[in-house]
Amino acid sequence: MLDPRKLHLLRELARRGTIAAVAEAVTFTPSAVSQQLSALEREAGVPLLERTGRRVSLTPAGRLLVEHAQAVLEQLDRASAALAAVRGGPSGPLRIGAFPTAVRVLLPAALAALAAEHPGLEPMVAEIDPADVSAALGAGELDVALVHEYDFVPPVTDDSVGVEPLFAEPMYLTNHPSLAAAREEAWITGKPGTLCHAMAVRACQAAGFEPRVRHHVDDFDAVLAFVAAGQGVALVPHLAAAAPPPGVTLTRLPLERRTLAAFRRGHDDHPAIHAAITAFRAATPPCPQPAEPPGQRPRTAATSAWEPAESWS
Repeated sequence: MLDPRKLHLLRELARRGTIAAVAEAVTFTPSAVSQQLSALEREAGVPLLERTGRRVSLTPAGRLLVEHAQAVLEQLDRASAALAAVRGGPSGPLRIGAFPTAVRVLLPAALAALAAEHPGLEPMVAEIDPADVSAALGAGELDVALVHEYDFVPPVTDDSVGVEPLFAEPMYLTNHPSLAAAREEAWITGKPGTLCHAMAVRACQAAGFEPRVRHHVDDFDAVLAFVAAGQGVALVPHLAAAAPPPGVTLTRLPLERRTLAAFRRGHDDHPAIHAAITAFRAATPPCPQPAEPPGQRPRTAATSAWEPAESWS
């Protein structure tokens, strides 16, 4: 009989690549992870791992078992969700991950709603980049997370993660009427490896140029302060652009950032996850419709009057 706990470790090894990374994620020692995987090989009756010095990779049988392990673990999550529903209202710890803008703008109201509707829940929030959410959900570090997707950037969640769309918001360019007009400017983007950085670079590339990035800043309030100080231009989402500082104007672009709730597949009907998603929806601030026709742009802020734009290149 194959042990689901060992299958979980094998899946994490396929996702993370090294035993040390698996051990860190599940708070085991590397030796304990190796022992569990060796025991799984004995249970399976075939080699699952290839060891070359200190490196370990999956054999074809190991990769096949990972595919089945995903289905097994998902079904166990569904069983857990069904039992939780039988027990009654959601209660206990609820580990929530979110990107910084959502932590600041959306989560305070969502947590207040959860406390009022489900006092037995104990929400615990951790900031996390969306690129790290799949691994954190798979390792059991999070129960639900807020993630975002941008135009020009593929989704970062993998097949082990289910998502529920929440809302879309437009993107704005600072202090220029179009991307093409900002070709020669210095740029402020997120750190390399983040979705914000990839979105800004690819949006510029789609407009026909490679941005000259001067600063890497993840916090959008700091980004807008840098823009106000003459340190460059940037792309910012609507939720971060409600009150730009003096000296910063915002041009709406035909680009979107979409926010979704993410959770392990099999937890779709878990009462705590359902309660969290309901609270996220209720706390969603109003956003202008993303499909605003090209040819218009705001004068000074995301909420100000609209006037014709020169170009949407």
